[in-house]
Amino acid sequence: MTMKNPVLRQELGDFSSVIFLKGIVIGLEESLGEKNAAIALIAAGRNQGKKLAQEVSLIDNSTSWSLDEIREKINQVLGKEGSRLFIIDKLENEGEVYKVYTKETFCSSGEVEGSSRKCTYTLGIIQGFLEAVMAKRLQGKQTGSVLRGHSHDLLEFSILS
Repeated sequence: MTMKNPVLRQELGDFSSVIFLKGIVIGLEESLGEKNAAIALIAAGRNQGKKLAQEVSLIDNSTSWSLDEIREKINQVLGKEGSRLFIIDKLENEGEVYKVYTKETFCSSGEVEGSSRKCTYTLGIIQGFLEAVMAKRLQGKQTGSVLRGHSHDLLEFSILS
């Protein structure tokens, strides 16, 4: 999805079913293996996240954005008002770590409780967005999941440089 071309398909619109998006992820996992698929999905997400940050004009070294402003922008593009990929409830900083509390992620939707499913593409797209806006290299990991008893899919990003 790009902000410059708001309508990609005239009759069907720009968005598809979560079911088919998950089908792509599961197909990648089955053909490449879970670890290789995760690497590919995180990389694809990072790339898209960086592009989206640029398209919504958040990349400007002279401007310092608050975490709330960043969260609002991500939600505009990827939340209810945008592509509906996920919602970020909270974005906070604890020392060298940024914690992102997401909900209604496509990766967790439809999964059974206790599933080992991880939010690889979601992690990647948020990581790319944050890296572009903050001009910092980050390393992301998922530390909580709604599928395993947490209130959110919790993603943490540590500063590398």
